[in-house]
Order: sequence, then structure tokens, then C-alpha cells
Amino acid sequence: MSTSHGTMGTSTAYVLLANGYADWEAASALAELRRTFGFRTQTIGMDMNLITSMGGMNVLPDIALSKFTPESAAILILPGGEAWIHGEIDAVSEAVIAMIAAERPVAAICAATLALAHAGLLNDRLHTSNGRGFIDKHVPEYCGQKLYRSSHAITDHLVITANGLAPVAFAAEIFRMLVPERKRDIEMYTNLYARGAFD
Repeated sequence: MSTSHGTMGTSTAYVLLANGYADWEAASALAELRRTFGFRTQTIGMDMNLITSMGGMNVLPDIALSKFTPESAAILILPGGEAWIHGEIDAVSEAVIAMIAAERPVAAICAATLALAHAGLLNDRLHTSNGRGFIDKHVPEYCGQKLYRSSHAITDHLVITANGLAPVAFAAEIFRMLVPERKRDIEMYTNLYARGAFD
């Protein structure tokens, strides 16, 4: 098993959870990062209170967002959920901007792409989300419409985005970012889920 974890300099993948987060959207990425690629996974909460997912699963976060440091992270992953449609969360904007400043990747799927838009990260990068007009509806200051693509998942300058129907493509983009040398394992993952059946 590779131990280099690309050029990120750390082996911890963090996932930021808010109440009502979509359980399944980052689950495959996190499971494979830990099982197949040897990363440590840690949960971040807005605070240290118990978090309940959309599916009713309860999670006690490992750390509060106020204690998060980009230098400790290989990546920061944001799954979707209703929390993101209620407006900008300043601490989240600060965290994702700090990640990019530290040359660390961020990945958001479904409604969590709104958090990246609020932070201004989608104004100058190729990106996707839940259909054209979705970001505009919730983020008035967004001005990256010409860079929007109707794709499953896209990576551009350390920012990974995916639509809410593409958790497997989302996971694959994360793997390509963090462990590009494991191309064979990534292809095996994508091909298996693309087939939707075992031989």
C-alpha cells in the first residue's frame, strides 16, 4: 500500500458535517480513503454537539470547526444537506479559503457546493452543482456562470465539485487528487460501480 498520499504532506481526510447532512454523499469516498488508500478520517462539527444525519444517524464530531487547521488536512470534504441552503456560514467560508491558501484541496457535493460559492471559490474555476441556476438561486454574489458545467464531477485548481446524483464520480475525483499514483485502484473502483454488478 502506498504511504506517500500524493503531495499533501498529511494523511488525514476531514469531513465537515452539519445537522441534516446527506449520509451517502461522502460515504463511499471516506470508506475507500480509509480502507483502500490508508488515510485517517476525522469528522468536524460546527461545534462539539451531536450531529444527526438526514438518515437519522448520530455522529459526535472529532473536532469543532474552530479548532480545525488546514495544515493538518489532506483534504476537506463537504457533503450536501439542507444546512447549506440557508445562507453563508462565515466560519465555513473562512475554512475553505484557508484550505486553498494552504494549497490543500476542498471537495463539495450537492448543496454543499453553495458553501464554496459563498466563499468565492467558484467564480474563477470550472465547477458543477445541482443544475444550472441552482447556485444563482441561493448565492446572489456568485458570478461564475460561464464556468459552470453540467457534469457529474469536476476538479479545477484544488476545488472538487459534484452534483448530488454523483457520489461515485465525486469519490473518484477525490482519489485522483490525493493518490494519483494509484490509478489502477481508482479505475477498478469506477469500473466496478459503473457496471453496477459483479461478474
